[in-house]
Amino acid sequence: MRVAVLLEDRCQPKKCNAECWAFCPPVRNGIECIVLDDSSGKPLVSEALCIGCGICVNKCPFDALIITNLPEELEGEMTHRYGENGFRLFRLPAPREEQVVGILGPNGMGKSTAVNLLAGTIQPNLGDWTVDSRDWGGILETFPRGELRDYLEMVANEGVTVAVKPQYIDKLPKIFDGEVRELLERVDDRGELSEYAGMLAIEHVLERKLGALSGGELQRVALCATLLKEAEVYFFDEPSSYLDIHERVRMVRIIQELAGRGKRVIVVEHDLAILDVLCDLLHVVYGERAAYGIFTPPRSTRTAINAYLDGFLPEENIRIRDKPIQFLRGRTRGEEAGAPVLKWGDIEKTLGDFHLKTGQGEVKSAEVVGVVGPNATGKTTMVRIIAGEMEPDEGWCTMDAKVSYKPQHVSTEFEGTVQDWLDTELGNRWRTGEFHTQVVRTLQVDKMLELQAKKLSGGELQAVSITICLGKEADLYLLDEPSAHLDANARMEAAKAIRRTMEGNEKAAMVIDHDIYFIDIVSDSLLVFDGEGGSNGNAVGPLSLRKGMNRFLADVDVTFRRDHDSYRPRINKTGSVKDREQKASGEYFYAQ
Repeated sequence: MRVAVLLEDRCQPKKCNAECWAFCPPVRNGIECIVLDDSSGKPLVSEALCIGCGICVNKCPFDALIITNLPEELEGEMTHRYGENGFRLFRLPAPREEQVVGILGPNGMGKSTAVNLLAGTIQPNLGDWTVDSRDWGGILETFPRGELRDYLEMVANEGVTVAVKPQYIDKLPKIFDGEVRELLERVDDRGELSEYAGMLAIEHVLERKLGALSGGELQRVALCATLLKEAEVYFFDEPSSYLDIHERVRMVRIIQELAGRGKRVIVVEHDLAILDVLCDLLHVVYGERAAYGIFTPPRSTRTAINAYLDGFLPEENIRIRDKPIQFLRGRTRGEEAGAPVLKWGDIEKTLGDFHLKTGQGEVKSAEVVGVVGPNATGKTTMVRIIAGEMEPDEGWCTMDAKVSYKPQHVSTEFEGTVQDWLDTELGNRWRTGEFHTQVVRTLQVDKMLELQAKKLSGGELQAVSITICLGKEADLYLLDEPSAHLDANARMEAAKAIRRTMEGNEKAAMVIDHDIYFIDIVSDSLLVFDGEGGSNGNAVGPLSLRKGMNRFLADVDVTFRRDHDSYRPRINKTGSVKDREQKASGEYFYAQ
């Protein structure tokens, strides 16, 4: 089955010479395989007439065309399609009563489309985009008997009440500009506002305006608003973004309690440690970004995550990644670290009601220091002091090192394309050599070059910002929450890109993040923050990875074990035999 997709946001007919049409062999032989639209000038590709030569793909100066072949048996499993040369989705996940069903896969694979289809917001067109509305009876006959078909029958006959926690919570203040309490009272169907506000620790923000909240506070308010609605199906799209590990574990327990009350719950999440402990079953979605997405049947969570990390789906006999994502094991981290690049001692900083205090520490060349701890305990404040953006009230910090800094909240006002932006910030360095291979291509920034910088999605902007930070000439690289907005695969690739850059160039890095998988891959040692969020923070370290994780996780009261196949960290269920054994021995995190 031939699939031809035009990426509308990349196609720029006014800036090219219609190379896709001019060089197409069937067109040159008088066959209308590609036709240029009279109004827009954009190409329409006939999949039936396309010979799959790939010449149009290679000749397009903006990488706007995708031509690929899929197995013929998938043709009868197409669930939805957007236009003649638009994105198409194959299969759907099945919501189940009293279970949390997870969805794992890269961005741009149709996860949001699947949620809209299951919610009844859009009707499956089965690949025929020319029909606005179809008979549900004909649609249901295409699905095999089982839980998904039974669920869709319910959607068709009675409709389902749905509560959705959106992905991009930063847009909420633009939709509603009132106080938090007013918003939550509007959706409180069961009169449980006080209970859920306490469970999510948001009582202190109820009288605030939505636009005055931090990312973590906004996420918890969005979760609360979703949980307060009385619905049959609950969808949570990236519920862990902006939350620290304390808040993520709390969120897991609340969502599992919701499923325990007989509700159907579907979660789209990129933090694999949280996904592992939260979900009962997991669907992997694979394909090609913005072209097509294919949902696998549900698997046990452990099996699905291990297959995803390995990059091979055995049941489908499909390789979804060139190389497996591997976790370091059995060696001492940081053994190749060199001379100190940065030192500090007894730093103190007061900002309003908040007070930060540190001990003495240092960062060495070829070392990556992970920075972990609860939100609002001073991690970003310390990094900004090191970057020279703030002066400490007390203590000292060597300022000899040249610093490159990626802030927590990335944005750009740059007028121009990503390519222009990279040229402005990095010159020609990003175009060739080791940096191009290990960073630009690894983060897939090479596929964004023609996109307008101001129109990038959250994940795309994060990838470009990491690239610019790592591409600058510096001794010390400071990255604040680089995993935010990135999908699971992109997070692991970004972690490896940071490590390789530091090891290969004998540079140093400090990386703040809340994703345990990301921290485990990227870090040689840990700087651990504790304290009371918004009031005081205390930094200890850097400590060895094992010692630092034990100190950090003891405060969270969570234990991790290593998966015996992939060696990835896995959260133990609270009160399990393994959990009790590790707590008794003081081993909250197995680093070996």
